[in-house]
Amino acid sequence: MIDVTVQNFETEVIAASMQIPVLADFWAAWCGPCKTLGPVLERLEAEYAGRFKLVKIDTDKEQQLAAAFGIRSIPTCILLKNGQPVDGFAGALPPEQVRQFLDKHIPSEDALAADAEADEAQALLQSGDTAAALAKLAAALAQDPANDDTRHELARLQIATGALQQAAATLQEPLQRQPRPPLRFTALAQWLDAMQFATQDERGRWTPEQFDARIAQNKRDFDTRFAKAQVLMAQGEWTAAMDELLEIILRDKKWNDEAARKTCVAILELLAPPPPRAAAIAGKSAGSIELTGKAARQEDPQAALISSYRRKLSMALN
Repeated sequence: MIDVTVQNFETEVIAASMQIPVLADFWAAWCGPCKTLGPVLERLEAEYAGRFKLVKIDTDKEQQLAAAFGIRSIPTCILLKNGQPVDGFAGALPPEQVRQFLDKHIPSEDALAADAEADEAQALLQSGDTAAALAKLAAALAQDPANDDTRHELARLQIATGALQQAAATLQEPLQRQPRPPLRFTALAQWLDAMQFATQDERGRWTPEQFDARIAQNKRDFDTRFAKAQVLMAQGEWTAAMDELLEIILRDKKWNDEAARKTCVAILELLAPPPPRAAAIAGKSAGSIELTGKAARQEDPQAALISSYRRKLSMALN
């Protein structure tokens, strides 16, 4: 527990909340309920063993901070993450209700352990030990199955390394979510479909000339165009794949339940910077997708390419 003032607020609250959740307890010495809540919060901070940080702000001494947070009554507690308030409560709640409040926002011990496993996987991938990285990510997901970042990293690396059956199993749960699966998982599913097509369909062995000769006979042979796009995806030829998909969209937006549009959207999602934690994973996939978000965010040509194809897709649809 730390007493916070205007002078140390930036360090002890804002900066600290970038690392772990920070619970700010607004109180005053004359406040009876504050004296009841304070010890409860201190015991919970000890119980949670570093999973959140408790700070206390005396509203009489730090009126500027109280005003900044719009405090109208005390005790009031505000939880901050990544420099921003995310939730709060007022009044001297009993310990169990405070615990329920905290558990909504604070990672469990299993989640923290899984994050540590994922961090180790990132280091292993950077060192070139892909097999060990896959094992670490699988262990992390087994420890915390609800962690979508870990699931996404694992499925992405499984597809990139050709572990397609394992990737399908990893993606099974998020693809069944209602009302619709998250885009980042459907994008991986589209990439997985392309990789499976390239290995299982005889057209996966066709040369570009074979595809082009067939398309030249019928510009509206969308099945062949789509097959070519899938093979290009499997080869990591992302812009060439999108060019072929755009040709289908320009001629028939609704073909095959808008398969061309959906696949184009998936490629753009695959090329976009991954979620924050995945940014620490270095290296390239088998299809030359950057697995490092940091590099992607700093690479203006990549951002320009994504923006360009988003415009092309929008124009083709309108």
